[in-house]
Amino acid sequence: MTAARVTLRVHPHAGLALCPTCGKASRRVHSRDERVLNDAALGGRRVLIRVASRRFFCDDVSCPAKTFAEQIPGLTSAYARRSPLLTMLLDAVALALAGRAGARLAAILGLRTSRNALLRRIRAMPDPEIGAVTVLSVDDFALRKGHVYGTILINMDTHEPVDLLPDREAETLAAWLRAHPGVEVICRDRAGAYADGARQGAPEAIQVADRWHLWNNLGKYVEKTVAAHHHCLHAPRPELPVEAEAPPRDLTRAAAAAAEARAEASAIVVRTRERYTQVQTLKAAGLGIKPIMRELGLAKETVRRFYRAQAIEDVLATSLAGRPSKLDPYKPYLHERWNEGCTNVLELHREITIQGYRGSYGSVRDYLAPFRETGCAPPAAPKSPKVRTLASWIMTHPDNMADDDQVTLKNARADCHHLDALADHVHGFAEMMVGRHGDRLADWMATVDADDLPYLRSFTRGLRHDHAAVLNALTFPHSSGAVEGNVNRLKMLKRQTYGRRPLTTLQASRHAFEAAQLSVYSWSAVWALNPTLGRPCLSDQATKG
Repeated sequence: MTAARVTLRVHPHAGLALCPTCGKASRRVHSRDERVLNDAALGGRRVLIRVASRRFFCDDVSCPAKTFAEQIPGLTSAYARRSPLLTMLLDAVALALAGRAGARLAAILGLRTSRNALLRRIRAMPDPEIGAVTVLSVDDFALRKGHVYGTILINMDTHEPVDLLPDREAETLAAWLRAHPGVEVICRDRAGAYADGARQGAPEAIQVADRWHLWNNLGKYVEKTVAAHHHCLHAPRPELPVEAEAPPRDLTRAAAAAAEARAEASAIVVRTRERYTQVQTLKAAGLGIKPIMRELGLAKETVRRFYRAQAIEDVLATSLAGRPSKLDPYKPYLHERWNEGCTNVLELHREITIQGYRGSYGSVRDYLAPFRETGCAPPAAPKSPKVRTLASWIMTHPDNMADDDQVTLKNARADCHHLDALADHVHGFAEMMVGRHGDRLADWMATVDADDLPYLRSFTRGLRHDHAAVLNALTFPHSSGAVEGNVNRLKMLKRQTYGRRPLTTLQASRHAFEAAQLSVYSWSAVWALNPTLGRPCLSDQATKG
């Protein structure tokens, strides 16, 4: 024993050994040798065990092994240079930290190892058995956003990852389901590939659409509907003081007409009209969305919006609604100063600049131009709520809204019967989803189709394409909440490691659940392996700063 190391010398006393190949006992010793094993630290000191090992002859003539090395149960194993206790400790450290962090902790504990050795320990672990999966949840995740996607499979009974697939194609999922029969319920998003894969691989399984995706899809159509009818809103105007005279109605109408004419001549409206005409012309010629996209050099979503619009007003409402202006907070002040007799645009621009305005002089000049024609400024109306804000109010339960927001939403519904009907439909769908009243779905879709809400009718058409899964989502308690949590965890680890994680590395994540009870640190450790690219582990990246 020294200050840094403890050495133990052992030798077996058994008079015979069992051949590992045939299992026959042998007493004839072929040779003797000494093996050196590393063991768990003792008092912070490194422990070496020197074992007097023997090699025996195998006397069974039918056995292919002529000689074999003697193994001591609980102490030695074939080709091992570590004791079982040390191997167990290193496995635990590797699963918890991996990489350099694990090597540093091992050094403090007196365990001699390297970061690469810890990574090799994890790679050498056998894959845990998947077992029977009754309720399976399927979702995609990005290995490289916009380019490479994979599929994560979650056992919803245990909320543990089952497997990772290299893509999100239907055939890949179908092949996995055929290789693992017994799945009774498949929770998925509304992607067509997953629906086809589940139908091909497990035709008898019940498909359940994810309720969060249903609500999210509805929200997108609600926002489009609000944008299309945002121009219908009439924000309440403040009352004029008693001593002040209200501007004549003809002047007010003239100012509004001038403002409308200016909006019609704006660059946004002109460009929107031109694009709408171009897209509709090519559509009439028989071209689809992608050919028009290549022909005009526009984004796919832009072409789709112009392609599906019933009239130019629908596109203009979407283009102009909710566009904030830097001048909006200062318009009441400009109206007040103009009616006081200050018609010097340069002076007014200077005053609001002192108050914090960061826009241009031209914006102020153009906004005040109609007032010079009419002689006075109409009362400034408070700005209507933004499209996204109004849509979020419609999608929110009244008990979770502020009183002022409820009043504003009530006024908006009173100003536009389309928005009033939209809010009623949204509340009806929310009641179906929360209370799982799938029996109301058919009546709800029929009611929506009867109203003049084209965007919401598009939502119902999508529900009909996936009607069975949607009906099950509104009826059964199954959900994909656990898979969303696991995908978020993968995203977090990708951000910490700059997104450099291949699929072969992620597939080892199931070891962490087997050995470390769903620890986030275990995910980090196992995911730190990167044999394909040879990148440093998570611990390396996290500690370099």
